Order: sequence, then structure tokens, then C-alpha cells
Amino acid sequence: MGRHGWNSGARRWRLTALLGVGAAALALVVTLLNTLPGNGASTQGTTRDGDKVHGTPTATPNATNPEVGWGFTHTRFSADEGDAAAVERVERRLPEGIPQIQHIMGWGADNPEPVKGRYDFEAMDRRIDFVRASGGTPVVTLCCAPDWMKGGEAGVDSTDWSQAALETAPEPEHFDDFAALAVTVAKRYPDVRHFVVWNEFKGFWNDAEARWDYEGYTELYNLIHRALKKVNPEIMVGGPYLVMDSLDPREEHASPTFKGSWGAMDRRVLDAFSYWNEHKVGADFVVVDGSSYTRDDELLPDEFAATDKFTAVGEWVRRQTGGELPLWWAEYYVEPADGDDNRHGWSETRRAAVHAAGLIAMAKGGATSGFYWNPEAENGTECPGCLWTPTSGEDGGQKLPMYDLLARFAAEFPPGTEYRELTVASHVRVLATDRTALIVNTLDRSTEATVDGKRIKLQAYEVRWLDREAT
Repeated sequence: MGRHGWNSGARRWRLTALLGVGAAALALVVTLLNTLPGNGASTQGTTRDGDKVHGTPTATPNATNPEVGWGFTHTRFSADEGDAAAVERVERRLPEGIPQIQHIMGWGADNPEPVKGRYDFEAMDRRIDFVRASGGTPVVTLCCAPDWMKGGEAGVDSTDWSQAALETAPEPEHFDDFAALAVTVAKRYPDVRHFVVWNEFKGFWNDAEARWDYEGYTELYNLIHRALKKVNPEIMVGGPYLVMDSLDPREEHASPTFKGSWGAMDRRVLDAFSYWNEHKVGADFVVVDGSSYTRDDELLPDEFAATDKFTAVGEWVRRQTGGELPLWWAEYYVEPADGDDNRHGWSETRRAAVHAAGLIAMAKGGATSGFYWNPEAENGTECPGCLWTPTSGEDGGQKLPMYDLLARFAAEFPPGTEYRELTVASHVRVLATDRTALIVNTLDRSTEATVDGKRIKLQAYEVRWLDREAT
């Protein structure tokens, strides 16, 4: 299809989708664990007791607030597994209340319902337990669907973990079954109050009309919304998790009106969002996804100016929803990847600077939440931009440069922050409050800039925090 969700998004899926494990080994492990004292609540295996409450729900800091703040998404490898000391090191370091997303299938989670009415939440339990132990706010993305809901075979040993299978939406006759699975998940984790419906419209493409199947997605969304509200009216539901693709303005589907120096929006995405927004039964927050670069991986006119797209998209979404719904970026990307989803071309200082500019742009567009993708790499694998070192060894779980940026940004600019305007040179990006200011030098050389009446020197691609109360 040539769009972000099928190209760049598909590459991310190949990197992060959970690989299947041997069914016999899994069944043996589950059986043994279920025979151990005290393990009944956390390892349900493939039993029918899907509605059982897992573990001891904790007090979630943002349990009644749809504006959860800035956090990250757990992917295939994360800090819930590995050496106990390394896992604890990450648990202790994460800021209290930081929101953490986990999908129900893939990205570290097994097939949750390999056979209708039989559930396997062992991996999901472990992830939710990690979020609880770290004092975070758990967020669940309701994707993806068990094979039998999308034309595949049922069975614990027949899950198809290929990219094509994972990117298949449930068939319409199984929409009710998927909504029922969402209810099972909500009942199992009653402290999870924030649910995102599906991921990047995967599988919702209308080949005959070469557009998004926004009718099908909205039907599924509405079923899930109604079902979860019956479980608990305080559960918060959001969508549509569309990839906000931008194009070269000369392309066929480029919007003639919604454009900037960063490119032009894909009209088909705007149509899909508008349909969902008009026909949804309700929403507690709105979720989008996207990159600063175009669908063809072009950074227009450069990597820093391209982040202005986040501001433009945020302002457009806020206008469409009347400014009433908190805006989340479920994923955001500023650095194009190669065919294997690797990002090795930039130095860590350049990467941090462009990400900082992207976060500033999202906040200026009205976003109150954004989720960083891919916090950890497989053991022994280089991971540019990861948040911490692999937890597989006792010295693992050490923070990496990107962690400091994201943790500080989340702490300094929580939902409800009142921003202040600061006049700076065009090559400097800034986000400020009465208390602090985040300053980014967009040049690959040192420079000087006047901030708060003081002349400061910035190194190439420097990201600096200023204490404004002390100035």
C-alpha cells in the first residue's frame, strides 16, 4: 500500500512482534506453574477462567484522568524479564505514575485467547505486574486478534505470528468476540482504566476503493466502547490510533489545504479520522500516531523543521474534536529507519536533539501524552535510542541518554502545564514554563543564543534545561 502503517509500521512490527514459542514447552510451563502454591492468580494459562482478577490491583495515579502524561510503550523486549537486580533497577528508576502501554497480543504478549473461551494471560500478567511494581499507570492497547477471529486456526499450538497474520483485523462476524475479549481483559486488570482500541487501523483497508475501511473500524470501536463502559463507567476509551501520514505535496492523495513546509497530509487519513469522529459513540481521549517525515521517509525541509508537522496535526485534531478531548500520540517518530527498522545513522546527541524538538512540537500542538516506542533491545543487540540496557544480565537496566530526556520532559511538562512564550533565535527550539525551559540547538555546530535576557553558549545539537526561577 505504500503507507506508513504498512511500510515503516510493518518494519517496526517485524522487529517487535512476539515470536511464537513451542506449544508443548509453553503448556508444560503453565501446568507446572499452576501447581505451585500462590501462583493461581498470576498464571491462568489456557484455562477458561478469563475473568479472574489478576494479582493485587494497585492504586493507579491517573485512574480517573484521561490525561496521563508522557510515557513509553513496552515492546517485544522489556524490563519485565531478565536478571532480578536489573529488572529492579529499572523499576526503581521509573518516575511514579509514568504511563506505560502494553498490547494484548504481540509486543511481548502471547495469544490471549487461542481457543474461544480459553485464555493465556501469563505474559500479559507479567507486564502488568511490572507496571504496578514500578508505580506506573497501565495503559492497554486492544490489539491484536486471536487467529480464530480472523479466519485462521484455533489452538494453542497454531498461532500464526507472521507479519501478515498479525496485521489482520478480526472479521466482522467476530467483532462481538473481540469486544468480549476486551471485557475479559478489563475484568482481569481492574486497575487498568485506559484502553486504546486497535493499532494503526491494521487490517482496515478497503482494497476495492483504495481507502481506509473507517466504517469497519468505527463499528468495532463502538462495540468495544459500549462493552467496556458496562464493565465500569470510569474506564476510559480512546481511538482511532490512525497513522497521520504526510506526503510530498505533488502526490495524488496529498491534501491541497492541509500542508506545510513538512509536506501535505494524506486526504484518506483525514477522511478516516473525520468519519470516526462523527460516528463514534463516545471517547475519553483521542489517539493518533505518526512521524515527522513523509510516507517516503523524506524529512522536509530538514529534520528539525519537519517536526512542525506534529504541531499542525495536533492543532487540526483538536479543532475536529472541539478541543474537548485530551490528545495522545500513541507513537511518534523523527528518524527514518532502514528496511530492517534500524536507526543507526545519527549520533546520540543529534537523535536526542531532534526528539526533543519533536516533543516540543507535540506539546505546542496541544498534546498532553506521547508514548516512546521500543524501550529495550535484545541482549547483545545495539539499540540506538533505547531507554535502558538489556535486563538480561545483572549489570543491565542502566539508563541510556534518551531516558534522561523523556523522564525529565514527563516531570517538567505534565498535563495541565501552563506554557510561557520565550523569544529565541530561529535555530533554537524552546518550551518553557515559569519554572523551567527546555532549549534545543538545531545546528550541528556550537552557537550562542539569548534566553531570558542572558547570552548562553550551546554546543552542537545541545539539549539544555534552564532553571528559570534562578534567573
